[in-house]
Amino acid sequence: LTSGLWNDLSIIKEYTGRADIFWTEALRHVELAIGSLIAATIAGIPLGILCYKVERLRAGVLNTLNIVQTIPSIALFGLLIAPLGWIAATVPGAAKIGIAGIGMAPAFVALFLYSLLPVVSNTVVGLAGVSQAVREAARGLGMTPVQRLLRVEFPLAMPVILTGIRIVLVQNIGLATIAALIGGGGFGVFVFQGIGQTAMDLVLLGTVPTVLLGFAAAITLDALIDSNLFSAGGRKKA
Repeated sequence: LTSGLWNDLSIIKEYTGRADIFWTEALRHVELAIGSLIAATIAGIPLGILCYKVERLRAGVLNTLNIVQTIPSIALFGLLIAPLGWIAATVPGAAKIGIAGIGMAPAFVALFLYSLLPVVSNTVVGLAGVSQAVREAARGLGMTPVQRLLRVEFPLAMPVILTGIRIVLVQNIGLATIAALIGGGGFGVFVFQGIGQTAMDLVLLGTVPTVLLGFAAAITLDALIDSNLFSAGGRKKA
């Protein structure tokens, strides 16, 4: 790329003519994917802990989130347009903070809703997988339930929780492409422009960075999950 050997490729020519727009849409794509992931993690992990502790609540929450996952992304984006548009029109200050029927707001909310199930379910599975012997040992040391959760159970469940976060991040990077259909921006802008113009080089300008971004995110989180930081051996060495 830096040597200029690929400058004659059609995708590089498309990038050269759209460099400013490309990086603007790239930033929007990352904001949608990572922002919705952060919001889902902040909301999903406590919800997962609650579902683990209150078994009667678990089935209802997970079934509801499963239903959300079955809704096609285009349909969910469309369903969110009306309520978010109503909020923007009736709630003072809502429009000023970016809430609107079209644009990034419905795309962000949809990605957030899609992200909850993997985070919540993996939190429940991770906590449920902690050995009973470990729990009894922590209880024998005089730890309170909160101390056991924060200092023993949650660290041991972290690799499973991170696996759910990895799934969400890769999923969101792909789904954020569709946000362009409702004005959410992102790499999907080039994809749908290229489809409309039957220009495959323009389609590739949107799809290739999306694939590379998802690939890099998966590798990075896989390395984090497999690192000593979250392994029992790593904690013993520390």
